[in-house]
Amino acid sequence: MEMPRSLDKLPKAHLHLHFTGSMRHTTLIELAQERGVHLPDALVQDWPPKLRATDERGWFRFQRLYDIARSVLARPEDVYRLLKEAAEDEVAEGSRWLEIQVDPSGYAGRFGGLTATLELMLDAAARASSSAGVGIAVIVAANRTRHPLDARTLARLAAQYAGRGVVGFGLSNDERRGRARDFDAAFRIAKRAGLLAVPHGGELLGAASVAECVDDLDADRVGHGIRAAENDRLLERLADRQIACEVCPLSNVGLGVAESPESVPVRKLFDAGVPIAFGADDPLLFGARLLPQYELARDVLGFRDAEVAELARQSIRSSTAPDSFKKELLGEIDVWLTQPE
Repeated sequence: MEMPRSLDKLPKAHLHLHFTGSMRHTTLIELAQERGVHLPDALVQDWPPKLRATDERGWFRFQRLYDIARSVLARPEDVYRLLKEAAEDEVAEGSRWLEIQVDPSGYAGRFGGLTATLELMLDAAARASSSAGVGIAVIVAANRTRHPLDARTLARLAAQYAGRGVVGFGLSNDERRGRARDFDAAFRIAKRAGLLAVPHGGELLGAASVAECVDDLDADRVGHGIRAAENDRLLERLADRQIACEVCPLSNVGLGVAESPESVPVRKLFDAGVPIAFGADDPLLFGARLLPQYELARDVLGFRDAEVAELARQSIRSSTAPDSFKKELLGEIDVWLTQPE
């Protein structure tokens, strides 16, 4: 019988984590008390909140909780603290490379504008990376509920910092309220600067949402992407082009996108040859970071250790980590697989 290996010792990359949503729950409570911010019960004694975002009212509640959490990050030192703690949490779970997604618009009013906000976050990421010993890169994300012109502004900003900490350009929030194709100009700006295109798709809408990200935005990876499982031809395309899906199983369950952990179609994507990079999405609201996603794959979805190791390899191959570092991590995964407890 195969002996289970420690999943926190498995080297992996984390490619789907939002800045605000990465905050520790204990940090939220502490900063809210310091700032005099009243937190609803869902963020205190009833945490993690019971969410269901498959209808408009449910998504509005999710966003409201997110905005309240964002409001406690009022000073530059809060940004440094958040990223330092996020980096420490990554290391504890065996994550060796993190690509964290940031929308500077949500903080520009308190940190001196878009450019100053991004520079603050890049500096905080660099310090956290050095302190914790984990690679950290930044993805600038536009909000699809705002005007596409806002996205172009962010894409130009991201392009200015390509190669200086920014590695990709994303598109987040409720995909029912903004078609991917409306943001194609912003993504062209980002791609010309050499940034990865990593829009969200296939979470609250079906396979067509994923296809639109691929066809209209030239996506290199798709945030979530699980609804691609509804279309076998699309799965073939993703596999042929090795376009990774940043699958966040416990987020899918938490938002009602999947009815249960067993129903998240990780196995179908994996068997179809679609690269998968597990992500935690927003641990602050879902109560689970990266490691539980891997535990779910093994303990609930029946992935053997060799398959779990391949999931970790796929996350690393799909990242923007330097090739030499990727090679090092892939070698460490091989070692993990040959050394059972």
